[in-house]
Amino acid sequence: MTTIPKPKAVLFDLDGTLIDSAPDLAAAADKMRTDRGLPSLEYALYRPMAGSGARGMLHVAFGMPEAHADYENFKNEFLNNYQQAMTLKTTVFSGVTDMLSALQAMGLRWGVVTNKSQRFTIPLSQQMDLFKTAGAVVSGDTTPHAKPHPAPLFEAARLLGLPPYDCWYVGDDERDIVAGKAAGMVTVAANYGYLGVETEVLQWGADFVIHHPDELADLLPKA
Repeated sequence: MTTIPKPKAVLFDLDGTLIDSAPDLAAAADKMRTDRGLPSLEYALYRPMAGSGARGMLHVAFGMPEAHADYENFKNEFLNNYQQAMTLKTTVFSGVTDMLSALQAMGLRWGVVTNKSQRFTIPLSQQMDLFKTAGAVVSGDTTPHAKPHPAPLFEAARLLGLPPYDCWYVGDDERDIVAGKAAGMVTVAANYGYLGVETEVLQWGADFVIHHPDELADLLPKA
């Protein structure tokens, strides 16, 4: 059995892994419905699709696929709505703050690699205390490629001054695991947040699966 060495840093996806932004994403999409005189939809319908961003929210709100002629216009309206109210109800997942403190107590650094654009991550990083100790924040448009391409993960490792193999990557979407593996990192699937189908997570091929943030520290080798 191959021994996995202790990492020097842990990188995380953002939405659905560190923060619960589903309430604000849902509100941005639902506002589009009510602005058009349509009835509001239950939040429970939006939440499972929060990890898919605009694509998921517009699918719930209007049944609109990306191929729809009006998709780009609706997407821009959704993003504008979200930008104007993206921290009203967004919270840090329970256990995340303690998890990050535990990693730092072990001498590990941490960072964020998200497909969210800088348009949103920069204001979020300025408004949320969570980011104060992050060593790197890489957005979906920081590099020419977004996940599942490994380029954003390589950039985060570069910002931390580490080779990619010294980093682990934690995320709640299959593209996170694909990107992490392509970057040569140990991968951890976060099966909390917006996920709920265990069999799908196991099929991603992550090195580990956690069901709560506090489980991550227990996975780390002691030496």
